Amino acid sequence: MSELLPGSLATIGAGIVTVGASYGIGKLATAAMDGMARQPEASPKIQTSMIIAAALIEGVALLCGVVCLLAVLNS
Repeated sequence: MSELLPGSLATIGAGIVTVGASYGIGKLATAAMDGMARQPEASPKIQTSMIIAAALIEGVALLCGVVCLLAVLNS
């Protein structure tokens, strides 16, 4: 039973990472669209900032996913 525990926890961790990244990017896109609707002249700057922030969120999510995958493979 204890042999299955680290792999199970890692898969739960991967799911939590996926949900967290999805939520973060959703909130980011919502705020960016709201900002672009309020100030259309600032759209290029907002869009650039949004893409950079989304890339950083995805990078962290990918790193956490790799860590969870390594935990599954090493258990």
